[in-house]
Amino acid sequence: MEIKVLKNIMHANQKLADENRALFKERKITAVNIMASPGAGKTSVILKVIEHLKNEIGIGVIEGDIASNIDAEKIDKLGIPVVQINTGGGCHLDANMIKTVVPDLGLTENAVLFIENVGNLVCPSSFDLGENIKMVIASVPEGHDKPYKYISMFEGADVIVLNKVDLLPFIDFDKESFKKGIRALNEMAPIFEISCRTGEGISEFIGWIKEKSKAGS
Repeated sequence: MEIKVLKNIMHANQKLADENRALFKERKITAVNIMASPGAGKTSVILKVIEHLKNEIGIGVIEGDIASNIDAEKIDKLGIPVVQINTGGGCHLDANMIKTVVPDLGLTENAVLFIENVGNLVCPSSFDLGENIKMVIASVPEGHDKPYKYISMFEGADVIVLNKVDLLPFIDFDKESFKKGIRALNEMAPIFEISCRTGEGISEFIGWIKEKSKAGS
């Protein structure tokens, strides 16, 4: 009985995710599902993209958190359409949540929609939101073993961002081991090394985002 219920939940989510995907395609919206541990820098990465591209392309943001609207307030101050989703304890966003709030953003054609998922490297990987791009952000302070521990997250990623590389001289982080773990699971996803604090690697990453938005992913 429990297995049947789980299957029903996943089937219902997939149906709504497919509807979201069709809507994004129709409106030429590039939807990016950003997944990471708490503190990896999801909001910081979004803010960097806004800083560089807000005058070039339309941008909207969905902020997912268990509670609070701290990150949404940061986005709102920049004049970017943003909607906060508080899950009240839920460990991930789902397709129905996205479907419900997308109309509130008023996105134009060719816009990029960043969906900041709840900070978690387990549950979000199992729930399709209808996104075009699955982005996984890891950070140097978390350690280089994340691809070995959270296989499904890195296996399904379309792009991987290693954030806070400015801390490499101060933290025992084996970059080669990190990349080896990723490539054992995922041979295709590009890996960007960036620092939101110093700006290292940001231009290459921004260029990739622009390319994907123009191509409609």
